[in-house]
Amino acid sequence: MIESATIGETAPSQSTGWVRERLRKKNDDDWERPAPTPDQVRRDVIGTAAVILVAAIALETSRGFGAVGGEDRPFWLQYLVLALMVVPLALRRRLPISILLVSSLLFFLLSTYMPAISTQLAFQAAYFASIYSAVAWARDRRMLRLALAAVIAAMALWLILGFTVSSAYDSFFENLKENAPAGDETYGGLLPPLASYAVYSFLINAAFFGGAILFGLTSWRSAHQRERLAEQAGQLRAQSAELAHQAVVNERLRIARELHDVVAHHIAVIGVHAGAARRVMEKKPEAAAGALQTIEDSSREAVQEMRSLLGVLRAGDETDPAGDGALRRPEPGLADLDALVAEHLANGLQVTFTRVEDTPGALDAVAAPLALSVYRTVQESLANVRRHSTAGSAVVALRSGSTDGVRWLEVETVDDGLPRTGGQPGSGFGLRGIRERAALHGGTAEIGPRPGGGWRVRVRFTQR
Repeated sequence: MIESATIGETAPSQSTGWVRERLRKKNDDDWERPAPTPDQVRRDVIGTAAVILVAAIALETSRGFGAVGGEDRPFWLQYLVLALMVVPLALRRRLPISILLVSSLLFFLLSTYMPAISTQLAFQAAYFASIYSAVAWARDRRMLRLALAAVIAAMALWLILGFTVSSAYDSFFENLKENAPAGDETYGGLLPPLASYAVYSFLINAAFFGGAILFGLTSWRSAHQRERLAEQAGQLRAQSAELAHQAVVNERLRIARELHDVVAHHIAVIGVHAGAARRVMEKKPEAAAGALQTIEDSSREAVQEMRSLLGVLRAGDETDPAGDGALRRPEPGLADLDALVAEHLANGLQVTFTRVEDTPGALDAVAAPLALSVYRTVQESLANVRRHSTAGSAVVALRSGSTDGVRWLEVETVDDGLPRTGGQPGSGFGLRGIRERAALHGGTAEIGPRPGGGWRVRVRFTQR
């Protein structure tokens, strides 16, 4: 009966679906429902006491219209029999299989001892609840199957024995039917009276046991589903927290790289002009004043760019930190390379800038993130020329092209100077940032001295 109900519920129409369902059931069998909480056990005890009280009232009222007629045992014994059937429910969730077996034994014994009381609704409902609780709360599913099989087999044997013993009364029912008055339809069914009663009893017991088992399975599967959903929700929260943490780390690295590029460029300009101002301050005050003006402009521009960059950290605020209502400056791109080259030209570094497009408008179609990486690469390369090289000129070339159907964008900065001696060595973060930008866009970076002298920075980015 249990197996047929399960197959009827879950049999898929396709073989692959059947296999998946069987694997899911195997995993379900390995799951153990958590034990009831103390609060749940307390509610079971209180509920059992309430059921006993209601059952006693129902028994007493049913006595008034003869529902327990023929029972001549003392009233207190009748109440005791009814209470014995209900009391085990106090531990129905704590010891589900044990309560099922105990209730089954009590059901058989008490029904035989006092049949009139066994017809009470509370008596039948208590046994129904014990079966339901065992299926819904048993943590050992294999032991549950054995217990259910034993109980159902005992019930079937009891019914069979009862009807076998009662078969001697078949002739008695037939005599009643033959001696009935003409037109009396009391025994007018399709089957003989005893067979009709047997089929009726079988249907009642099948509905009783089958309903308890199906309701219990529904409760158990719902609990399993809730726990799986809770676990998945916990995993999603953990993954979300990890992704958020990783996003913060990546954003910090990006901001650190941007800050380095911005500060390094302007500090290089400030350092060069500060040295020039120091050397000509006494002899050429006008030149020193011009150098100091350049330092002032460069420092202000550095602060402005840093404020613009750090503005991304202010959630929901589109104005600058000073609160003057100015919108945050857009990130620089390829269109700003000319201004960057002009700035270095004004500061004394002869920079030649060339653009080479394989197709017209190719450079105008470059995405903003890639354009920013190209700009920062050129900015860092020219800043390194001023800080770490004796070169007085540099060449910047920007090229676009395609290889095997893959679009690429290449930027190259070369100079013909020698490493500057006596200065403070660099930290290496600028070159690392260039390589990180190249890797971010699936490109490659070639950084190092040239065979004929000078230094080359060549980065090829992949366009997606």
